[in-house]
Amino acid sequence: MMPKWLLNKYLIVSTAFILWMMFLDQFNLITQWDRYCQITNLNKQINYYDAAIQKTNIEKEALFGNLINLEKFARETYWMKKDNEDLFILYNE
Repeated sequence: MMPKWLLNKYLIVSTAFILWMMFLDQFNLITQWDRYCQITNLNKQINYYDAAIQKTNIEKEALFGNLINLEKFARETYWMKKDNEDLFILYNE
């Protein structure tokens, strides 16, 4: 014979509802944990890219703020030269 409190209809319905919400519903605990992990990873990516953007902005200011640095960057990256200069490209193998 079961105890009388286990046969209470409110307890049975409440227990069934809680179990349904925890494991069988569209927003169950497993789904919520996965979403929490995704949000955490996305926040880490946001912080990483914000730091990368700040670093790039600092480099941009250093590059475009000084004509000597801009000329050096253009020569090294895009192999630019003045009209009266010759350009020699050496490759190390």
